[in-house]
Amino acid sequence: YIATEGPLGLSALRAARRLGIAVISGFHTNFPQYTQQYGMGFITRLLTHYLRWFHNRSRVTLVPSVSQKVELERRGFERIELLSRGVDSQLFNPSRCSQALRDSWGLQTGDIGVIHVGRLAPEKNLGLLKTGFEALKNSYPQRTIKLIVVGDGPQRSELEQQIPDAIFCGTLRGEVLATHYASADMFLFPSLTETFGNVVLEALASGLGVVAYDEAAAGQHIRHGHNGALAMPGDETAFVDAARWLLEDSENLRRVRLNARQHASRQGWTAIIDQFERQLRDACPNESSKTLRQTNDKTIRPVSSVPLD
Repeated sequence: YIATEGPLGLSALRAARRLGIAVISGFHTNFPQYTQQYGMGFITRLLTHYLRWFHNRSRVTLVPSVSQKVELERRGFERIELLSRGVDSQLFNPSRCSQALRDSWGLQTGDIGVIHVGRLAPEKNLGLLKTGFEALKNSYPQRTIKLIVVGDGPQRSELEQQIPDAIFCGTLRGEVLATHYASADMFLFPSLTETFGNVVLEALASGLGVVAYDEAAAGQHIRHGHNGALAMPGDETAFVDAARWLLEDSENLRRVRLNARQHASRQGWTAIIDQFERQLRDACPNESSKTLRQTNDKTIRPVSSVPLD
């Protein structure tokens, strides 16, 4: 199984092909969209060509979301299969809510903690995080609403200047991260470049009202108005309206949070691991062991990372 298309992954692909070993690859990073965000759109076509060349040389390419599968098939990628993601619903759990932590944020009962978790970088569309937060404060001036940002990255200092009243927590992991999720009320996720977005499932498992675009993990796991709020990808006005809707009526947020937890608690890792193992077995032809024995005497020497064909 190859999880990277870089030099290490390319070396593994070359070695596997020479040894006659079946290869499954995983598509985890939306590189073509990243190049657009970083002003390198001129290499998007070349990069897409290379990624298609790489993955089409594996027996199967695994993707984490239906939207990613559709996009890659549209671009000419072959033999795409879905392998979703799970969440540890014991770790990410509403029971971890800490009033002491909420107190440190300046939140009392009935106040709203809006949290975002992720890398703070241009490709994450975080300008909309600021817009959404300000819209909530302006729409509900009678309520105390705080923005909590968990994560780090090249855009952190810029965001700290743009949103001076937000609380920046840096990178958190494990139980500390889970406690921060559970101590908030809403989760804003404006990214448009995710192949999945594990943080969406973590937020759902923590019982938060999630606002996101209708793609990747959100499109797969959220039913608008039932266990979250969705907007069409790229529609910033609809995204902000979805966030406002959650706070229009206290019953909206209460119901959505309850349904979010119920849904995520059924998204464990056991079934996904079983599926992954089946996909690995299915990719191996019956004669693979014979082929491997016949090629055991081959010496694989380091070579240049240049496509074979």
